[in-house]
Amino acid sequence: MKALHFAQLVALSALWGASFPLIRIAAPAFGPFGLAGLRCLLAAIVLCLVIAVLRHRWPPRAAWPMLTATAVLTVVTPFVLFNWAGLVLPSGYSAVLNATAPLFGVFAAAIVGEERMTLRRIFGCGLGFAGVALLVQLGPVAVTGPVVLAALACTVAAASFGFGAILMRRATIAHKPLPASAAIHVAAAAVLMLPMGASIPAMRPTSGAVLALATLGIVTSGFMYLISMRLMREISASAATSSAFMIPLFGVSWGGLFLGEPVTAGMLPGCLLVLIATALITGFNPFRRALPAP
Repeated sequence: MKALHFAQLVALSALWGASFPLIRIAAPAFGPFGLAGLRCLLAAIVLCLVIAVLRHRWPPRAAWPMLTATAVLTVVTPFVLFNWAGLVLPSGYSAVLNATAPLFGVFAAAIVGEERMTLRRIFGCGLGFAGVALLVQLGPVAVTGPVVLAALACTVAAASFGFGAILMRRATIAHKPLPASAAIHVAAAAVLMLPMGASIPAMRPTSGAVLALATLGIVTSGFMYLISMRLMREISASAATSSAFMIPLFGVSWGGLFLGEPVTAGMLPGCLLVLIATALITGFNPFRRALPAP
């Protein structure tokens, strides 16, 4: 993996890590389905405008069923579940649980025969989870039924994205990243249209929630999803999803900085383990100019 690819993974992690505190701000105001639907709608509008300006061609009609399935796995399901969990869990916890996505991505790629389950990747996953275990030292959260269900929702969301990354990578091979990203968000917005509409009477938007929604839709969903798809065109799906191991570093940091969520001394060694794990899964070696993707 080239240093540029690794730098892009870090940048994606920083911005996606910020999405969890933003979800904590916006989810109570818009509701899980309302926030997911509006976020997808904003992203779709932005990407459609970019397509119009650059005059790209949309994917053919025959490709839309598979792109819709990709939307359900990588956008609709994770968004709704993380939004629901954000009503209960601190943003740092959600970011940490999201770090299980690379493990599911590695297994999914191995199941479909697209990648090999190497010892290095297995060790990298184990090391990543060890780092995540240190990062989760955010202070005690009472173990209640809603907390357990919210944690389970985050894990299912991460699994959905991990398995969906296979379809996401295939979409980047079959189509250009921009039209594919736009089509996926248009499909996601269409899937969420009815539940989003049903959520409108209960919405209680505030200025902070609207700003959080705009950032989630335009930046972390629209442009960042496009960058992620471009990256998947050049590296493996498991390597691309390994950025999820770094998201807790930023999710915990942003949550502590903007929401006052506690940050502990266990963060530093956890950060180092997570970065090493990401390098193992991606094949990035900072002491060489470039390495081929594993």
